[in-house]
Amino acid sequence: MKKAYILLAEGFEVIEALAPIDILKRAGVEVVKVAVGSSLDITSSHNHATLDCIYRIEDISFDDGDVLILPGGNPGYINLRNNDLVLDAVRKFFNSDRLIAAICGAPTVIAMAGIGINRNITCHSSVLHEMTGYNYTKASVIKDDNILTAAGAGHSIAFGLEIAKCLVDNDTLSRTQQGMEL
Repeated sequence: MKKAYILLAEGFEVIEALAPIDILKRAGVEVVKVAVGSSLDITSSHNHATLDCIYRIEDISFDDGDVLILPGGNPGYINLRNNDLVLDAVRKFFNSDRLIAAICGAPTVIAMAGIGINRNITCHSSVLHEMTGYNYTKASVIKDDNILTAAGAGHSIAFGLEIAKCLVDNDTLSRTQQGMEL
């Protein structure tokens, strides 16, 4: 079974976290919610939802993960990129050729980790100026080798489906999409 780690920091964007979680679980992927911060309960931006995590980032080695998911949201993506353990995990996934998936402002975490320079990316327009050294493409979702990025909240389902496409076979992906009426 494939395994996805999703890093949740205070101020994450609800749909950017829940859409990939839902889609991946439908596709049979194990999804592990990891708290970045002192609490296992992480509250979204605008206080819309609180997600309970099983692990804190300092309790995970990430050795068995197939993908590391970084949702955006303000200040969620800032809290992610300001955490050295997050940056270490991003580098670990990148250096072992495992998938890193970031949406909205979270591609700045990739930039802060100093990886994937010259790769094709997309991101929220509000953080584009922070993505110096990357090839910005105005796309919903783009994958360049082991870095997958998405523009923002409105593209959360496409983001989740593209992650699933990287992890499961075509039949499973097709059944997942049919179950979602896509």
